[in-house]
Amino acid sequence: MKVEIDSNSGFCFGVVNAIRKAEKELDDTGQLYCLGDIVHNAREVERLQAKGLQTITHNDLENLKNVKVLLRAHGEPPKTYKMASRNKVEVIDATCPVVLQLQRRIKKAYDEGEIEEKKGGVKPLIVIYGKNGHAEVNGLVGQTNGEAVVIQNKDELDSIDFQRDIILYSQTTKSLEGFREIVEEIKNRKKGGKFEYYDTICRQVANRMEKMKEFAKNHDVVIFVSGSKSSNGKVLFEMCKEVNPSTYMISDETELDSKWTEDAASVGICGATSTPLWLMEKVAGTVKSGKQ
Repeated sequence: MKVEIDSNSGFCFGVVNAIRKAEKELDDTGQLYCLGDIVHNAREVERLQAKGLQTITHNDLENLKNVKVLLRAHGEPPKTYKMASRNKVEVIDATCPVVLQLQRRIKKAYDEGEIEEKKGGVKPLIVIYGKNGHAEVNGLVGQTNGEAVVIQNKDELDSIDFQRDIILYSQTTKSLEGFREIVEEIKNRKKGGKFEYYDTICRQVANRMEKMKEFAKNHDVVIFVSGSKSSNGKVLFEMCKEVNPSTYMISDETELDSKWTEDAASVGICGATSTPLWLMEKVAGTVKSGKQ
């Protein structure tokens, strides 16, 4: 049986950067707090916890003082930085550069809208195509003082006031196809006023989708490794399953079933942007050994 790990799978740049910053601090001091799971993969979180990383919530942050806290790649709203400053918390900012740039763009558009409103005009409605409640999206909405509207699919566009000017952005990890659908739907419904839209999807993530489809097609069975909290993982898994029905999702090697691969000549191992390479290698090793 041939077992291959997808070379395009695994941590994206933003996650690599966050983990490097965490590991450096842990190597130096042996202690660091992280606001939320550093990555949506339980096994990687456990690995870093063993080195001294402690995951905290926003409520925990309110009660911490004079400590170091890492802000993960997803980014945070302005109120988080204010809270940290108030409590004399040293922030290790690991916000992904792509997310940070998007936050700045949304804040600039919002501030310009505020100026327009003060002059007697109507500020544009900022719409974000993304998953409601997702950490990145919370950070983006925070740039607008909570006023941006989050749309998860085109069916939710009924909540939008199409009489207003609209500026559309996207969560960085959403699909290009989904974003284009939203754009076309708004164009069809909008009868007047301006509509601006900006494709703010991370190309490192978007480009791996087509490559992963090809990878899934080229194997009899695909084992997709991902944490249950990863929204990117859910999207990529469904995409793989669409092109190869013999695709199975697991969080680690303990969930493998030997029946999946017993008649397979080739097995492909792939994963989300939050899946560490070492975990995919462990899964590949277990498949090769036949001990699942």
